[in-house]
Amino acid sequence: MIDRDKFAELYKEVYRELYKTALYRLGVPEDAENVVSDTVLDAYAGLDKLRDESAFRAWIFKILSNKINRVLREYVTRREHEAYLSDDSIDALPTAGNVIQAAEDKTLVQQAFTILSEEEREIVTMSVFGEQSSAEIADSMKLNRNTVRSKYSRALTKMREYLDRGGDMYGQKR
Repeated sequence: MIDRDKFAELYKEVYRELYKTALYRLGVPEDAENVVSDTVLDAYAGLDKLRDESAFRAWIFKILSNKINRVLREYVTRREHEAYLSDDSIDALPTAGNVIQAAEDKTLVQQAFTILSEEEREIVTMSVFGEQSSAEIADSMKLNRNTVRSKYSRALTKMREYLDRGGDMYGQKR
């Protein structure tokens, strides 16, 4: 079993990656900070469940991933609720000009990231921002290591093709 001092030591090794992962997936610094805080509190409270120190990184990132997914579901629910309650919901829809401007404001990489499935985004995020190996990702997502590698490779290929087309998602170049 891992003691509290060892927990602090292990946390110091991953805290930046936890925050970077949360921020990239959520896009809101305050929400990322809250999710990381909740993750650390839950991990600390459940420390007796972790038997193997070498599994700490995958374990805490799995907790983080679950927290992020919960917040993302709340975002969707909140948006749907606000749209339902709004009498001006039609007027509140973005205009074509606003949509184009918003798309131009985003980087192509961020846009390419959005064409991935949720699972692909999670794998890429855990690998790139969480700096986790395919074995760690496989363990935390309960997938085969080779499955993680192939999904990661396919996700990067999708993003590369999207970027090669200059952000051409619908068959039309900008």
